[in-house]
Amino acid sequence: MPSRRQFLKSASIASASLFVPTSVLAAGQDISMSYRQPEESSSHQATFMQWPVNPRVHSDRYFLSDLQQSIADVANAIAAFEPVIMLMSAEHKSKARRILSSTVEIWDVPTDDLWARDSGPCFVRNADGDLAVRQFNFNGWGNKQVHENDGLIAARIAQRLSLPLLDNGIVGEPGGIEFDGHGTLIAHESSWINKNRNAGSKSEISTLLKEAYGADKVVWAPGIAGADITDYHIDSLARFVDKGRILIQMPDDIYPNDPWSKAAYETYDILANATDANGQKFELIEIAEPTAPRIQSDDFVAAYANYYVCNGGLITAQFGDKQKDEAALNTLRRLYPDREVVALNVDTIGEVGGGIHCATQQWPAA
Repeated sequence: MPSRRQFLKSASIASASLFVPTSVLAAGQDISMSYRQPEESSSHQATFMQWPVNPRVHSDRYFLSDLQQSIADVANAIAAFEPVIMLMSAEHKSKARRILSSTVEIWDVPTDDLWARDSGPCFVRNADGDLAVRQFNFNGWGNKQVHENDGLIAARIAQRLSLPLLDNGIVGEPGGIEFDGHGTLIAHESSWINKNRNAGSKSEISTLLKEAYGADKVVWAPGIAGADITDYHIDSLARFVDKGRILIQMPDDIYPNDPWSKAAYETYDILANATDANGQKFELIEIAEPTAPRIQSDDFVAAYANYYVCNGGLITAQFGDKQKDEAALNTLRRLYPDREVVALNVDTIGEVGGGIHCATQQWPAA
């Protein structure tokens, strides 16, 4: 089964040539520095998602059908709270409409895979409230997967919405970084300070990321390079709940043959001893990872932390571990008391190495 936790040699290609609209603003222009990404839990105009279709990525058509159903389930759940825009080539619209809610809008923007967090439009806003799209030059997680269409999505959405496209040359994926909306970023070095994405030094890449998000500080943890296709995105481990508060999913222990457990504890220790952009210590809220999920596979991603916050709601996953599922729900309800928490079985998304947050990208309110 193709998984983001595996290198897909058959799907590996060179980076696609990006279509770039005429409104691109390069690094060094003052306008680029004046934008900041709004806090993810602030009000949204809509949610963007992507329809997975490329057989070079998902060669089993029966599994692909199941995966599309899971994406539809997520979209339909979010649509109960806010508008959802599903991106796909027009040729897939008729089939997709059969399982998508009538309230989900479909835009004719070709896609390869489902990871809207990484290849979709990342919106930033200036002090006047004007939006722009930040270009992260998506290259298939370091040219590990086909992305002829996905590599063009951010630019195409910017053009469709007549928004500036801000590009300072950084290469990577928003799933590989967490921003509190108030000046602080947290990330794994393995997803950014990696020659398959960026050739610069840690200091240079930090500067580009701070510019991209309108941030003042990056807190780095090492992560794991090469163990999965993303080089260990942090959004399946640690998430900002709000300013100064981080939810982190922890295994029961560090296991000798499990680099993920070691990396999780390493990231925890770094965050526990770090401060935000204002010099304040983080409050860490632990959530236990499931120990008995329905899918028993080394490649399966069972991340309660990979939830999505929308207007009045929170969409999360449950994995079949009754005790851990219930504990996770209770934690999320406590942390987000003003939102309805909806739990879905989206195991097929976990089988390809991601979660609900990975499959979504917010369009902030103007």
